[in-house]
Amino acid sequence: MTNNEEDRRVEIRRTLRALMVVMALAALDQSIVATALPRIVGELGGVQHLSWVVMAYVLASTAVMPLYGKLSDQHGRKPVLYAAIGLFLLGSVLCALARTLPQLIAFRALQGLGAGGLLPLAQIIIGDLVPPARRGRRQGNVVAIFAVCSVLGPVVGGVITDLLSWHWIFLVNLPVGAFSVYIIARTLRETSARREHRIDYAGAVLLTSATMTFLLVLSLGGTEWPWWSWPTGVGLMVSAALIALLVRHLGRASEPVLPPSLFGNRVFLIASAVLALAFMGLQGSALFFPLFFQTVMGVTPSHSGFLTGPLMIGIVISAVVNGRVVLPRTGRYKPAQMAGLTVAVLAFAVLAWAIATSRGFAVLEPAIFSLGLGLGFVMPNMTLAVQNALPSRYLGVGTATLAFFRSLGGLVGVAGGGAILNNLLHTGTRAAIASVFTTGVGVVAVALLLVGWMPEKPLHHGQASDAR
Repeated sequence: MTNNEEDRRVEIRRTLRALMVVMALAALDQSIVATALPRIVGELGGVQHLSWVVMAYVLASTAVMPLYGKLSDQHGRKPVLYAAIGLFLLGSVLCALARTLPQLIAFRALQGLGAGGLLPLAQIIIGDLVPPARRGRRQGNVVAIFAVCSVLGPVVGGVITDLLSWHWIFLVNLPVGAFSVYIIARTLRETSARREHRIDYAGAVLLTSATMTFLLVLSLGGTEWPWWSWPTGVGLMVSAALIALLVRHLGRASEPVLPPSLFGNRVFLIASAVLALAFMGLQGSALFFPLFFQTVMGVTPSHSGFLTGPLMIGIVISAVVNGRVVLPRTGRYKPAQMAGLTVAVLAFAVLAWAIATSRGFAVLEPAIFSLGLGLGFVMPNMTLAVQNALPSRYLGVGTATLAFFRSLGGLVGVAGGGAILNNLLHTGTRAAIASVFTTGVGVVAVALLLVGWMPEKPLHHGQASDAR
């Protein structure tokens, strides 16, 4: 190996570490704020709008994911990544300076607009730097980082809030973000070819508006708006109209923000549906583990968090094993996906049975661990499958849109699980939560069936090609 080749490998490793820091920023911020919410409300007031401190961030970040992918395909990865990190850090500073809850909610939305680009752009750049045949380990690290951060976030948030103040949970983003920008600026070479482009402003507005309207209905439906009410109905009709206008526009635009040909790719289409369903089941159930442990099993809040830990431990183990052992040895991703979803279906079934029949922790905890173990084989492999199947000109928008469907599935799962719980609560908390997990069996089983129809393409040992 020549000195230039070795130097380039060192640069790539440094770049990938910086990208891991960027992803950790996005992952931590989704969970770190929750612990500080009681202290925030105590100082700013407005307890009736408490959930919007979290929801504004999630809705904004989800809505703009596909847009970041398209912009990175047009303008290159580095400037768009800088813009995303800049928005995220600006939002962080403004959140720390907020003096009222409405201000904090607005600044959290701004922060979310930046955060929406952090994970997709990091995954896109990994796709640029690492050939598909060696990419499994890196994508597994992405999943592991998010799983670990979801566990550490509440702990870190509590420590910072107790030792300093809630303002510092936002200010700590600044040195970490600045460090990642410094490393990326020094090591990341622009690998995606810039092309002549025409920015699809109308498509971007329609895509963001349609997504935000739909997500708002999901968030407000069943809580502030009853599902069978005129605000929900109007919101759904407006969302449907915007989606229809978006579809019509995408078919006519010369360079649409979301290329229709993406959905003609069978791997991308099935992967998007499977990932959305997997996250629908995961988020729709994980939300109710603490509720079940506290209200039915009678444990303390801190203990319930500990009991939920095996879910993330399972995800980390399978994601790491998949990237470091399974993919390097077999060169195939589909068998691991099918095996993972099979384990997840069985785990959901055991959980539904165990909750309905009053089984103890000896049954519940292994099932929770198995659920994480199964889903950890699915998430990184889906990103790998899509990046391997798409031409380079669609690598950015395809990866970001896949992340969008994953996040959207999670939001639908939370809303759907809440609706099931509210409608069946009169039958008893245990029966209602068991029904949520029974629904999870069906949702993930559909994902398993869809994976069976997804073609498996050999993993490429070179970089993305327009001829693919």
